[in-house]
Amino acid sequence: AVVGAGLGGSAAAYFLQQHFGPQVQLDVYEAAGVGGRLATVTVNKQQYESRGASIHALSLHMQDFVKILGLKHRREVAGKSAIFSGEHFVLEETDWYLLNLFRLWWHYGISFLRLQMWVEEVMEKFMRIYKYQAHGYAFSSLEELLRSLGGEAFVNMTQRSVAESLLEVGVTQRFVDDVIAAVLRSSYGQSVLVPAFAGAMSLAGAQGSTWAVEGGNKLVCSGLLKLTKANVISARVTGISLHSSEGRALYQVHYESTEGQGSAFYDMVVVTTPLHPSRTNFTFDNFDPPIADFPGAFQPSVTSVVHGYLNSSYFGFPDPKLFPFTSILTTDTPDLFFHAMDNICPVNISAAFRRKQPQEAAVWRVLSQQPLDKHQLKTLFRSYYSVQVTEWQTYPRYDAAKALPPIVLHENLFYLSGVEWVASSMEMVAVAAKNVALLAYNRWHQDLEKIDQKDLMHKVKTEL
Repeated sequence: AVVGAGLGGSAAAYFLQQHFGPQVQLDVYEAAGVGGRLATVTVNKQQYESRGASIHALSLHMQDFVKILGLKHRREVAGKSAIFSGEHFVLEETDWYLLNLFRLWWHYGISFLRLQMWVEEVMEKFMRIYKYQAHGYAFSSLEELLRSLGGEAFVNMTQRSVAESLLEVGVTQRFVDDVIAAVLRSSYGQSVLVPAFAGAMSLAGAQGSTWAVEGGNKLVCSGLLKLTKANVISARVTGISLHSSEGRALYQVHYESTEGQGSAFYDMVVVTTPLHPSRTNFTFDNFDPPIADFPGAFQPSVTSVVHGYLNSSYFGFPDPKLFPFTSILTTDTPDLFFHAMDNICPVNISAAFRRKQPQEAAVWRVLSQQPLDKHQLKTLFRSYYSVQVTEWQTYPRYDAAKALPPIVLHENLFYLSGVEWVASSMEMVAVAAKNVALLAYNRWHQDLEKIDQKDLMHKVKTEL
């Protein structure tokens, strides 16, 4: 059984079938809709991503899924970004790459180069995971996975802030306050106190080229479930109880659906929904020792998709025709009531599509911690036709995490969502899904040589 049909659940189902073979019977439980947080909203008969919008160019599993499913990359529509302090723009992007570099250099000296080197070093080590997974290696804890990629330094990066790590490599406080804070507010809705590893992943996404799926990123989830022919059960899982049969663990999954309550037995269960008291009332019965509560909380975050006319004078442009930006990030200023806003394109972009002019009514996505009130909407928009609000508990509250959640809850009971406490992105979830499938397979077949191996770089080289 796989609990949850977001990206984690659909990728786990796909990888489990890949390793165990087509004869494996897969039940996927989902209470809401397939796709989880990869959701869309409809404005004027067009669909727009409400969250989980961009995928980094180096996301190899996501790239693979798109290829296997015959999906396409969405056409990119160029636009410029700027960082707003509540009073003025502290940094503005231009059409000229060299001028952008010059501006960064002029404002922040060598800081942005130091940042780039730091992010690249982390990403280069992180990319080793694909080689390990291609050779069938798996890890039974997030700490072991991190250690195999970057040693103790990677584990420590989940315990110290991104600000601390960057100041240490010579990035200035001003660069951290202006640029790093703005990127982390737009991606995680949190400050520069997020752990260094989560910060590095978010900054890699901000620097590198990104892409999205034509028709919406959620098509990856429905596509993978269709491909695996998984049996999707519309029900909310309320708990799991342990039984045994001929010395082997059996798991009874209890669920509630529109038809009432039910349960079913499985040899193996992968839970891909967050197991935190603030998010779920999931129970584990008959486990000895009992499965403990998961510490930590989730960050509330609000997406408002607004169809309206931008109030460009709030940003210092009395003439809306002259407003040049399609994406606005914000610094960590007490009076600022939103984290970021961008002029978004529909999930289906035709060849004839053009972005609306700044004086025209456009669809904007505004990210904030609280729902926007009338006054705040009037501050950002001269007038608007519609506002669609989605409230999420999207990301872990990173400052609350002391230890990383486990992957193995019991013999053949696995937990996938804990990876979000390392960093939260579509690719991190896909990497965790592949790891859980390999771990489940290697444990089932007692292939302990393939689990938590030390010095994997050397092993993989000699295997090659």
